[in-house]
Order: sequence, then structure tokens, then C-alpha cells
Amino acid sequence: MVIGLVALVIAFGIAGIIVPILPGGALLVAAAILGWAIWLGEPTGWVIFGISAAFIAIGLITKYAVPGKRLKDSGMPLSTQIVGGILAIVGFFVIPVVGVFVGFPLGVFLAELRRHGGDAGEAWASTWTALKAIGLFILIDATAATLATITWVVGLFLT
Repeated sequence: MVIGLVALVIAFGIAGIIVPILPGGALLVAAAILGWAIWLGEPTGWVIFGISAAFIAIGLITKYAVPGKRLKDSGMPLSTQIVGGILAIVGFFVIPVVGVFVGFPLGVFLAELRRHGGDAGEAWASTWTALKAIGLFILIDATAATLATITWVVGLFLT
């Protein structure tokens, strides 16, 4: 029963990474594995949680550092990213289900269009850079959560 619940929470966490409109994420995966370790009450559970938490922590640091550096290196100002984020939030409420996916690129495109003096080609190139950075952000987070999950599954066989 507990293992099934932990697996369900982990699945929900990973789904929240892949589909950003769902709540969840790597921290939810870590919380589920922590709950399992507490329930198990054995040193093996704590070791498994520690390894899983390390994967999650490395993922959390990397998912902000790497895409952020790429955006900074591309010359995209923080203000453009903020406009994209604001329109993603607005889009979430205005267009159910897909609003985030419409709002963020639209916000980045409009901010970059203004910054580049109306040059749509330059604005689209910057928007594409931002979309690739978001994809990398999601990939890093999903990889960390998957490694933590694999560690937990191995731990199930060890206990």
C-alpha cells in the first residue's frame, strides 16, 4: 500500500515536470522518497533517500545554472524573460490547458520584437533560444527526478 502510494506520488511529480501546468516536480519526488524512508525506518532507506536527494539537489542547481547561462550568453536581458514569465502566467488563466505554452513564447517574442526595433527575424531567433533553454530546463529536471526514482526502485529490491 505505502509503496504504491509512493510510486503514485513519484509519477505525479515526474508528470508535473514534463507537463508544467500540473503541480509537481522533482521536490515532490524527493518528498515521496523521504516518506518511504521514514516509513521503512531502516538505514538502507535513508541511504537510498540520501542518494536520491543528491540527484535532485544536483538537478535543481543545474537546471537554473545551465539554461540561465545560455540565455545570458545569448544576450537576452532578464526583462525579456520576466515578460515571458508574466505572459505565461496570464496565459495559464486566459487559455485553459495550453495558455502557458502560448503565453511564454508570445511574451518573449513581443519583448524581443520591441528590443530589436521591430525585426521579427531577430525576435524569433531570441524566442527560439528561450524555448530551447526551457526545454533544457525541463530535461535536466526530468533526468534528476528519473535518476532519483531509479535509485528508489533499486532500494526496493535491497530492502
